[in-house]
Amino acid sequence: MMGPRRKSTKTRSVGGGTRSFSFLQEEPKDYMNELSHEVLCHIFRYLPMQDIMCMECLSRKLQEAVTLYLRVVKVVDLCASRWWEYMPSGFTDSSFLMLLKKMPDLEQLYGLHPRYLERRRVRGYEAFSIPGVLEALQTCPNLLGVETSHLELVEAIWNYMPQVHILGKFRNRNGAFPIPPENKLTIPSAAKIQTLHLVGVSVPEIPCVSMLKHLYMKWVRLTKPQPFKDFLCVSLRTFVMRNCAGPTNSLKYVPLVTGLASARNLEQLELVRVPFLGGLIQHVVEDSWRSGGFRNLHTIVFGACKNALEVDLGYLIITAARRLHEVRMQPSLTKDGVFSALKMAELEFPQFETLHLGYVDEFLLQCKLSHTELVKYGLADVIENPGIITDIGMKTVNEVFTSIKYLVIYNCPHLHNPHSWITDHSRWSRLVDVTLVRCHAVKLDSFSQFIEMLPNLEFISLDQMFREPPKGCARVGLSAGTGIGVSSALVSNQNPNNGNDNNNNHQNNDANIPPHNHNNDAVDMPQHRADEIPDVDGVVVENIEAAPQAVAASPEDQAPIFQAANPGVQDEEQAGPSGVQPIMKKIPVIVSDSDSEDEDSPVKIQGKGKTPLRRGGAQCPSCEKSCQVTSDQIKADMKAASETAEDAYRDRKVEAAGHTGGCVCAIRWREDSVNPEGQGGSGGRDDGTNYCTCSRAHSGSQQSIRTTLSHSSPGESHSRSTYHIPEKRAQEEQLETKHSTSPHGTLASTETCSDNSAGLQGVAVSPQRTSRDTLSRRPITRACSRLCSVPLVSESELHKTKPRVALKRKRTADKSTSTSDPVTEDDHEQVLALKSKNLVGITVTNCGITDLVLKDCPKMMFIHATRCRVLKYLKVESAPIVNRFDYAQCKKLDMEQVLDQVLRMPPERNRIVYMRPMQQIDSLALERKLFSGPYPYHIALIHEFSNPPNVRNKVRVRSWMDTVANISQELIKYEFFPEMTRTEEDIKQYPNYPWGRDIYTIEGTVDGAPYSMVTDFPWLRSLRAAVPNSYARYDFEDDESSTIYAPRRKGQLSADICMETIGEEISERRQMRLGVFQRVVVIFIHYCDMHGEPVDDDYI
Repeated sequence: MMGPRRKSTKTRSVGGGTRSFSFLQEEPKDYMNELSHEVLCHIFRYLPMQDIMCMECLSRKLQEAVTLYLRVVKVVDLCASRWWEYMPSGFTDSSFLMLLKKMPDLEQLYGLHPRYLERRRVRGYEAFSIPGVLEALQTCPNLLGVETSHLELVEAIWNYMPQVHILGKFRNRNGAFPIPPENKLTIPSAAKIQTLHLVGVSVPEIPCVSMLKHLYMKWVRLTKPQPFKDFLCVSLRTFVMRNCAGPTNSLKYVPLVTGLASARNLEQLELVRVPFLGGLIQHVVEDSWRSGGFRNLHTIVFGACKNALEVDLGYLIITAARRLHEVRMQPSLTKDGVFSALKMAELEFPQFETLHLGYVDEFLLQCKLSHTELVKYGLADVIENPGIITDIGMKTVNEVFTSIKYLVIYNCPHLHNPHSWITDHSRWSRLVDVTLVRCHAVKLDSFSQFIEMLPNLEFISLDQMFREPPKGCARVGLSAGTGIGVSSALVSNQNPNNGNDNNNNHQNNDANIPPHNHNNDAVDMPQHRADEIPDVDGVVVENIEAAPQAVAASPEDQAPIFQAANPGVQDEEQAGPSGVQPIMKKIPVIVSDSDSEDEDSPVKIQGKGKTPLRRGGAQCPSCEKSCQVTSDQIKADMKAASETAEDAYRDRKVEAAGHTGGCVCAIRWREDSVNPEGQGGSGGRDDGTNYCTCSRAHSGSQQSIRTTLSHSSPGESHSRSTYHIPEKRAQEEQLETKHSTSPHGTLASTETCSDNSAGLQGVAVSPQRTSRDTLSRRPITRACSRLCSVPLVSESELHKTKPRVALKRKRTADKSTSTSDPVTEDDHEQVLALKSKNLVGITVTNCGITDLVLKDCPKMMFIHATRCRVLKYLKVESAPIVNRFDYAQCKKLDMEQVLDQVLRMPPERNRIVYMRPMQQIDSLALERKLFSGPYPYHIALIHEFSNPPNVRNKVRVRSWMDTVANISQELIKYEFFPEMTRTEEDIKQYPNYPWGRDIYTIEGTVDGAPYSMVTDFPWLRSLRAAVPNSYARYDFEDDESSTIYAPRRKGQLSADICMETIGEEISERRQMRLGVFQRVVVIFIHYCDMHGEPVDDDYI
């Protein structure tokens, strides 16, 4: 580029003389104008066309060089090799014509992708139009080919410039379904094109195109009655036809199949929703295989082909055995007989790697249109049933395809025991990747054995697997969700622990929809009832034990609420770990079970579905077992619904006065609810929800509820929900109400009100109570048992307003299942134990596992878990190098337990934990637990508040966390820098903040959303504040204004370079004898889902 001419300046020296010199730094030498035209033209070959045109106006010499370059150039790319982008905007017919006139030798024009083209010229209006483009192209006499993606432009080129080739891959960019009416294309038989990708286009027919090598059709409407009449593409290598609207008569596809057989080089054949005639392919293969028909196929895909037969697929596989790489077969062909026949053929498949069983096209899985609507838009009328392959067929699979590496199975409900697939003749020795989706009958223990027996397995992907059993099936003797079985009242000595064993054939397709619950305090809900929960406004539901208020009345109406209310009648199922125990009786809120639309009810429900919000007291197993209700009691429920609130209020008053074995705060609560100023002394809350704060005496041994899994032995049989929920509730109380009192008071009161399974004491019903008054309170059912177990409004308000608390329910279809019995159960424990010497990573989505155990996984590196509703715990026994943990939208995840397991791993790797919780987090308590714990890592706790979620910070963290750790490792190994320890003595030495660490906070904003990082990382502050050095890279857009730390913009590309920058801080820490850890852990918490409603995110 031309610069101003250098000026010589005279200055007077100290001795009085004069000397002249040049300011070279201020006025750089213009090297560009000293280069020859030939050299400049050579440089232009490496520049985008847009930059070359900009240089034309910088200087006369550059203008001359650009003119010379354009005069001899033969290949021009208007998109600079970015075929997915559009060409520069601003062109008009006249300017584009002027440009091409400067290029008389142009042969190949790439990147002709205009954002918009007018169909015809408008007089007096300067625009960019199809006739203008054609005129400009015709000025290039040597033009051989053009690359474009415009439907009307390519058709115009075929019509008016038939000698011009269409270069590269033609992909139209405005494809959609339903097919837009303006997307039309007529393909001439003489079209000079090799690759044609059509998406959402109406095409009359597919003619004989001799040059065509790759034809991809998706959502293409074939408008002629016989669209394949002249189909013959002898050069074809790829033929893909997906969800096209073609003729419904199967006979009209005969020319298509015979035309494909004539393409001797055909390598990829994909037919999705193509209703060709059943048995047609078999006959065509028999006629053509000797002449090479279908012999070179390496990919065969059949999906939703209505009439396809096993022999069609089998003949193709046998014919292409020598080169076959991949087969995807639709569910109707996924059966044992296919593989038995292939086994009898005794063929070898030396290059085979990928098998997809039960293949269903992504469009059919993601499409929101109904089957009727798809047929209305012209797609074939096909309804797929699940694949019927069994474990026997899976044994044969590996006997046929001995070298299989990648296995995908979708919706095969007859697979039960994967470990039985491995035999002496079927070892799956080369299997690297396993993906299972919606195979609900696969047994978890068998799958764990299968993984352990695979010698080379590296990746596992599970989606909608191991669904949790519906609640209550074990109690009524039903197979899970099938409606088949007998009542548990007729089965003696039924063991509830084994009641969920035969639930493998449960095929509820809606059961894997994640719950959408707006109430953060709701504990959980089964997914198959997720759309039916009624809404409550202004009610904070807590996991606390109700004050055991008995409903007393006249002596002649005494009757039990539960089966075990009579101490003399004890069901054998109610024997807990400590022997037979009396059952504690709970009185629920009066709730109408009808579809009431009463707008004036004092309590309304928030959320979806009718699955109730569980009480913490229901977590203990003995209490769960006492919740059986007889048919007489159910009939009495209907009678109880008509009772008035005055009777209930009188009953409660008598009960509160005469009951001696319960807690006394039931009376105090009523006083506090009338006089809100007294709530602080009785465990009340600012939002009107009150707690039982008194302690009941227990005759048996009372066990304190443990609050962290890290202090409990793994072999204990107690329900782990009882360990964790009180602590969580206490943390949420602390976060929501911001009490000035210590949270331990609330926690202690919760502990004393929640009975452990080993020390449960019930309150016997007084024999003078009558059935009528007892039944004025409804027994606990699943429709109401998870609502707050203390009255939601004060007693004075109850008798002043409505006779009962009514539920406002959305009018949805009543999905009656076998789970309608009145029980409240904890989640069925399902443990996925992994033991594999080569396993690298596992991805789990929408699965019903509660525990993930890494037994012995020496090469495991990552864990991804998304939308696993009941996933709670992680246990790491031996997985030394696992370094990435992603938990997103796992509603019940025990975050503290998972973090404790990660941080207790030996510090052999830097680790990052990414979490998107669906409940409130007590950040202060979490920071105290992390920084004060016995964890030998530098820790960074990052709070990200972007919504919708922004992954910029998450991705960037991985680029610099290792650099920080590498600096510490270099100093410890080679500079004899002191290394920190985190022993019990260190913890006792620093009991208070900052717990022996140098903790600081970094805050900022990324794309308008705030973030906060609390950390004790050394060196990071100095590196962020440093001035960019000579290694700085500006090809990365990020800097500290858009992410936490951008090392490339600073030039801090390695630990050695960084150590030069932070030499002063290193010296200071050495003088102060402040050591460092060798490894770091980053905990990245994204808060976009914390209100309980999952946010859609393309990144998970």
